[in-house]
Amino acid sequence: MTISLGELARYVDSVLETATTPDYPNAVNGIQIYNRSPIRRVAAAVDFSTRAIEGTVASGANLLIVHHGMFWGGLEPITGSHYRRVRMLIEADIAVYSSHLPLDRHPTLGNNALLAKQLGLQSSAPFARFEDTFIGLCGESDLETAAIITAAREFARTYGGDLRTSLVKAGRRTRKWAICTGAGASADTLTEADAMGVDTLIVGEGPHWTAIHAEENDLAIIYAGHYATETLGVCALAQHLSEKYDLPWSFVSAPTGL
Repeated sequence: MTISLGELARYVDSVLETATTPDYPNAVNGIQIYNRSPIRRVAAAVDFSTRAIEGTVASGANLLIVHHGMFWGGLEPITGSHYRRVRMLIEADIAVYSSHLPLDRHPTLGNNALLAKQLGLQSSAPFARFEDTFIGLCGESDLETAAIITAAREFARTYGGDLRTSLVKAGRRTRKWAICTGAGASADTLTEADAMGVDTLIVGEGPHWTAIHAEENDLAIIYAGHYATETLGVCALAQHLSEKYDLPWSFVSAPTGL
């Protein structure tokens, strides 16, 4: 089965509430580059990169779905590596669809909901406010923090990464957790975590100072990797489209080491 890029994108925009979800200007959510032919196969990748395009070409897909899109680094002339990537897309007739915060926050296809499920955590409230919406999740538990760390480490290694944590005392238990994937440890999320009584924060990455804040405020931060924590959403979206439109799909693994 094939479907036009326009029809597929309109459906995804509706499901993810793209038009009403605030985001950073460089996210440019939605179709980022068009193609000529109907969509016959989908590839999913976390980041727009040469490796992602090469993997898409190798799979025979003509739609690449990414979380971090073509313009993430801001405006730049179409020269050098930027030109080479655009040329590869046009020559192979590959379209690109990108979704950042709309995919992070989705209740079933989103990175945060799926990571919570992966770690066996049941959410009960939103977390990580951005403008007029929430990106992450939080919930209550009674688990050894070490058990959550072990599960998160296994998850991170599955996607070519590894895990770091702030200082975690032996025997510590997690009573209230929060998740914000990607660059989830920030001044805003730490302030919110403190105000909500969160004792364990699960993120992709964060600045060095956040580990000091955590130690001095009885907060454990689990840094499971920016790349790893944002693999789940693009795969879930591609799988969803596969089931709806009978389109084959594949994941292009391109770990960044972060």
